[in-house]
Amino acid sequence: MQKLFRILEITEELASDIASKEYKPHFHDFEELIVIERGSLTHFIDFKSEELKAPFACYISMGKMHRIVPDKDLRGWVINYKTEFISDSKLSFYSNFFTFTNIPLKPGECLNRFIGLCRIIRMEYLQEAVDHTTIRHLINGLISMIDAEQKKNIPLDIEIKASQISSFNNFLRILEANFRSDEGISFYADKMNMSERNLNLICRNNFNKSVSEIIETRKLIEAKRMLLYSDKSISEIGYELGYNEKSYFTRMFHSRMDITPSRFREMSRTIIS
Repeated sequence: MQKLFRILEITEELASDIASKEYKPHFHDFEELIVIERGSLTHFIDFKSEELKAPFACYISMGKMHRIVPDKDLRGWVINYKTEFISDSKLSFYSNFFTFTNIPLKPGECLNRFIGLCRIIRMEYLQEAVDHTTIRHLINGLISMIDAEQKKNIPLDIEIKASQISSFNNFLRILEANFRSDEGISFYADKMNMSERNLNLICRNNFNKSVSEIIETRKLIEAKRMLLYSDKSISEIGYELGYNEKSYFTRMFHSRMDITPSRFREMSRTIIS
């Protein structure tokens, strides 16, 4: 993508065109936000798929291989932007730890707010003299709204929820600095001065995953990046991520991806080329 930013409305014509063609998996050199108000689609990311039904918002970070298979009734908005246009967003941060970043939206007032903001962004984009500063603020507002909807799904009262969100984000920051080492749950619980049980509870409340699942997902995402963008051997990649045996790293990767690291590298590079 040459532009810093673009927005597309998924109309009947566009949805029919997409549904009638077989789009192959591809990689982006930009970030992507999708807000869907009607219809459904199958979303493939890195050879994994998920069925999504409207209304929802979805974020796809740069460098992830993906493909969508929509139905003809799909309606909504697609926003693409370069990393330098919106840097260090919360969604970009979370994408390091979760393969899918899909947020359900409630019909009615909630959905109408999202669609209304997308329409405003579209109108600003179509101005003869595009004001990128205004668009940047509007997209940051959309990202904040998506983040807020995610937090609403946490089944706790407001005061406890705020504390757990803060602790969860702190855990992710500690994990980001240490995921390459062979550290378990006790290491992160000690760093945060809490029990393993409480840390697991916080992770499940926030993203419905255990501590160990989030640790393994972070390692897996980094492994996929290294397989794609480095020439290091499978053994070297496994060792750098804290797996002392190639066979254990390969088993872990295969159990999560249903494909070996070497096959993932081969297939992904074929798609890129």
